[in-house]
Amino acid sequence: MITDVVRIGNSKGIRIPAVILKECNITDKVEMEVKDGKIIIIPVDQPRKNWAEAFKEMHQNKDDELLIDESIGIGLEDWEW
Repeated sequence: MITDVVRIGNSKGIRIPAVILKECNITDKVEMEVKDGKIIIIPVDQPRKNWAEAFKEMHQNKDDELLIDESIGIGLEDWEW
């Protein structure tokens, strides 16, 4: 498929037909890469999708221990929230 490159403000863009977006499961966000002079567009799911399940599995496998020793004096009061 050949499509036009169009001006969008100071940038340029392309229009991707809805049928192609649907076929590629692209909704709100994409990741773009350039490889060998080609633009690769990758659909991005929800950024934290499946995190809850992953944390539960980490806990079951006892992989959720603290990485920073609390005895070194870094506590929550030292962090700016």
